[in-house]
Amino acid sequence: MNAFLFVKYYPMTMNKQRVLRSYCFVFFFVLASDARGDLTYSVQEELKHGSVIGNVAKDLGLDANRLFARKARVDMEGSDRQYCGINQRNGDLLVAERIDREEHCGERPSCVLRFDLLLENPLELHRLSLQVQDINDNAPVFPKDVIKLDIRESGVKGARYRINAAQDADIGQNSVQRYILQQNPHFVFSSQTTNSGNKYGELVLDKELDREEQQEIKLLLTAVDGGSPQKSGTVVIHVIVLDANDNAPVFTEAIYTASIPENSPLKTPVITVSASDADEGVNGEVTYEFSRLSDKSQKLFSLDQKTGEIQVTGVIDYEEGSKYEVMIEAKDGYGLSSEAKVIIDITDINDNPPVIYLKSLSNPIPENVSPGTEVGIINVQDRDSEKNRQVRCSIQRNVPFKLVPSIKNYYSLVTTGQLDRELVSDYNITITATDEGSPPLSSSKTFELSVADINDNPPVFEEQSYSAYVNENNKPGSTLCSVTARDPDWRQNGTVIYSLLAGEVNSAPVSSYVSVNGDTGVIHTVRSFDYEQFRSFKVHVMARDNGSPPLSSNVTVNVFILDVNDNSPQILYPAPEGNSFMTELVPKAAHGGSLVSKVIAVDADSGQNAWLSYHIVKSTDPGLFTIGLHSGEIRTQRDISESDSMKQNLIVAVKDNGQPSLSATCSMYLLISDNLTEVPELKDISYDEKNSKLTSYLIIALVSVSTFFLTFIIIILGVRFCHRRKPRLLFDGAVAIPSAYLPPNYADVDGTGTLRSAYNYDAYLTTGSRTSDFKFVTSYNDNTLPADQTLRKSPSDFADVFGDGDSSPEVGNIYVHFFDRSY
Repeated sequence: MNAFLFVKYYPMTMNKQRVLRSYCFVFFFVLASDARGDLTYSVQEELKHGSVIGNVAKDLGLDANRLFARKARVDMEGSDRQYCGINQRNGDLLVAERIDREEHCGERPSCVLRFDLLLENPLELHRLSLQVQDINDNAPVFPKDVIKLDIRESGVKGARYRINAAQDADIGQNSVQRYILQQNPHFVFSSQTTNSGNKYGELVLDKELDREEQQEIKLLLTAVDGGSPQKSGTVVIHVIVLDANDNAPVFTEAIYTASIPENSPLKTPVITVSASDADEGVNGEVTYEFSRLSDKSQKLFSLDQKTGEIQVTGVIDYEEGSKYEVMIEAKDGYGLSSEAKVIIDITDINDNPPVIYLKSLSNPIPENVSPGTEVGIINVQDRDSEKNRQVRCSIQRNVPFKLVPSIKNYYSLVTTGQLDRELVSDYNITITATDEGSPPLSSSKTFELSVADINDNPPVFEEQSYSAYVNENNKPGSTLCSVTARDPDWRQNGTVIYSLLAGEVNSAPVSSYVSVNGDTGVIHTVRSFDYEQFRSFKVHVMARDNGSPPLSSNVTVNVFILDVNDNSPQILYPAPEGNSFMTELVPKAAHGGSLVSKVIAVDADSGQNAWLSYHIVKSTDPGLFTIGLHSGEIRTQRDISESDSMKQNLIVAVKDNGQPSLSATCSMYLLISDNLTEVPELKDISYDEKNSKLTSYLIIALVSVSTFFLTFIIIILGVRFCHRRKPRLLFDGAVAIPSAYLPPNYADVDGTGTLRSAYNYDAYLTTGSRTSDFKFVTSYNDNTLPADQTLRKSPSDFADVFGDGDSSPEVGNIYVHFFDRSY
């Protein structure tokens, strides 16, 4: 539905009507259709900058408070100049630049400028038409300052001489309305109008001329327009009285038409006009000149005065002007003339590539925007006409964006996929516009679009787990290892902070063992570690970024404590001096290589630090006994002779294989004897004075225990052997190794120390056999027995081992059990 606004006026006098037409005009009328329509405003030219034309918000029913948010702006169609602007606070349409009606429309009676009102979010376009009303801002101007007329004195009263009309760029009432000729006795001035509507003047001879009386006459002609206030222009008419010339030139056509393409080269012929004069001689010689020519046309065309040919002298641009009208005057030798119009049409060629305008762009855009989000508005314009201005717009294929046609020649730039700043942080978007001319012209515009970072990536450690090795007895504060996590996000989203996760190691907080540098990820020790207390532990490190909300990831650091040789070997058997007294009995009939005893030692360290070696550093008889380098078994090197001392004292050193090596020593006391009756002689074994009394008590206890065990074993063996009717073994005497000297409960933590295997030794000391010796009966490697248990054998089992003996069993048989955990 259309609505119109009219201004009604009542009849009044002619002067009042002129005043009203000068100062009043129809301000605007609105054409509204549905939700989108066109507005037409009427405004005078030459208004001051900032003058209000109308309120588009009110006329279109827009919310004036949202004009600023929607980036309301006014663009002129086909021009980059901003003649109008919009007040985004209240919706007023304002004059932004000087509007000159004559510049835009020339002599056209109606002057309409077209604008686009563009609003964003959502995109909305309205067409604005501005009818520019003429004001009297131009004075009439004659083509020449002096008009020369040659008039023969034979001219009759009423003869007319054409005078080119004054030009006034204004139109209507503001154009030339009348002429005033200076009073004189010979001439009057008459205004005339041609068939084409053009005005001109004629100088009418009112009284015959007398050359002999006056050869020259100068008259002042004034042209006055109808504006208020009036403006005028003058020209001097210089009349030279000649002899009679009664024929004026006549053009072959009243209106000439020509057509040339734009961008025609200089000196291109446009058209040739022709006029003839019936007079002869000088009176019949015709010359041509422009009678009415605008400033723009004067720069583009030239006229040959003799031939009447019009040529191109400037750059012809269809976009600057599609049609030109020029008036040509033909004059004979004595001043008679006639006028013809030449209409020159300019043909458009495809000489303007499309122009791409980036009207709006959201930059940067978050990487988490959903596909289909509008990020920019593109406007494409082509100054050519018809098919040459039809434009196709495209975007390169390797970007997640596309162009969606919107209103008229506007396009929306929208996303087509998910963005990832860590893969591509900036896009160079190239938009190409191609018209449909022949040949087609195209242009491109490239702009950069940045992707804003979102904290969507947690820190990632370079390794799935870390292993750190540190020697025991380390200094607190020493560097253990370094963990590194990378976060591909930007700035604070990619800044990584390290921390320890809560946990316990040996029932103590993990923070009491290690610490981590929050900036570098370097892990330091807080305390000194002891390999013998624990061998390894785990630390969980968290890497957290500084985003909002923060993201994190964890990694496990396995800390392994390396052994240092900080523990000396510990001798379990024989017991250290001062705690107890122990004497080994060695049969006198022992052969070379017989096992007489064994030194048992362990080392709390591991690896080569726990590899023990045994050495006899001092002995009563250096050549009688030897010790196994790694087994600690003490054997005879030769057969025992009568000359050997019954009391043998060995000092054994046990060394580990660490660097530097640590060691421990013990004393081994051996008694060469075949019979328990010789045991009392032990009282003669002398130690240092402070241990002599303790030694005596130990000997008495050993004899008592031995007697008890001999009696018990004899009874058991007798019963067993009687049932089986097998020969009995007779042991004249034996000494058992007390179990109190064996390691009660010494076990390695994980099998890396010296106690690797469990051995059970059954030793028998006899005096009736030539091969009396320690007999290594069995070794139990498959199962490790607890230190407080023994593996015992029955007498029948002994019989199975020794077979049928060559003598009957003797009283005093004894067996001793002890465990060896050395390798």
